[in-house]
Amino acid sequence: MKRIFLFLATNLAIIVVLSISLRLLGFEGFLDAQGVDLNLNSLLLFAAIFGFGGSFISLAISKWMAKRTTGAKVIEQPANETERWLLSTVKRQAERAGIGMPEVAIFPSPAPNAFATGMNRNKALVAVSNGLLENMNRDEVEAVLGHEIAHVANGDMVTLALIQGVVNTFVIFLARVIGHTVDRLVFKNERGHGPAFWITSIVAEIVLGILASVIVMWFSRKREFRADEGGASLAGRQKMIAALERLKQGSAPADLPDQLAAFGFSGGLGKGIKKLFMTHPPLEERIEALRRSD
Repeated sequence: MKRIFLFLATNLAIIVVLSISLRLLGFEGFLDAQGVDLNLNSLLLFAAIFGFGGSFISLAISKWMAKRTTGAKVIEQPANETERWLLSTVKRQAERAGIGMPEVAIFPSPAPNAFATGMNRNKALVAVSNGLLENMNRDEVEAVLGHEIAHVANGDMVTLALIQGVVNTFVIFLARVIGHTVDRLVFKNERGHGPAFWITSIVAEIVLGILASVIVMWFSRKREFRADEGGASLAGRQKMIAALERLKQGSAPADLPDQLAAFGFSGGLGKGIKKLFMTHPPLEERIEALRRSD
């Protein structure tokens, strides 16, 4: 409940600060002087509702969506020794991390991967793939579980949703300001909105959305280093390094759905500009960061 309150309070604070800043900078007065009749307060509210609304709804249904999109089956009653070990390991790590026992699930995938999701750190979901259990030994799987438990304990799901909500708000707001300005000043449309507004807004939203995703991905990569440290603390630094080394040896790409990619243990590969849009840092950097902090 505290996290939800902070989520909403931050949303409101951003609207207030942005509104005051635009007035102090004289932006609204400039638009009025140019004949651009734009109510910034109403637009900010609209942008915040849609920007944070979509992000918040995605977070609220994240566990349900994760189970449906990956085919993850929650372990209700362990059917074998491996499932019993998974439950006991997650329980031990959750207690050490100070969070409630998450649901534990296995999803069908040949790629070694795992993810954690959920809007409540005490009612989260931690899932591992068949490929992870088949390709890693127990020490390495324990480290992967610790990494995911660290994500939950750090509140990464809520924080990432908050960041996404902020950038969504800015993208929606700025795209419509640009569209409205072009419609009024360039095409001299004085009443309502013409085609220029909609076309310009859509193009601006696409361009700004791409730029904003760079910010979100940068935060996601930083968050992975923290989760690796958390996994090292819960399972052991050498186990965490060994798990990343094992992942580095494999050739199978990460295969989580887009909405879960940022919460997986394994990320995709990328160089150059593509690296800016990666949810995870390169494995070499993650391994080196753990070794440096040893």
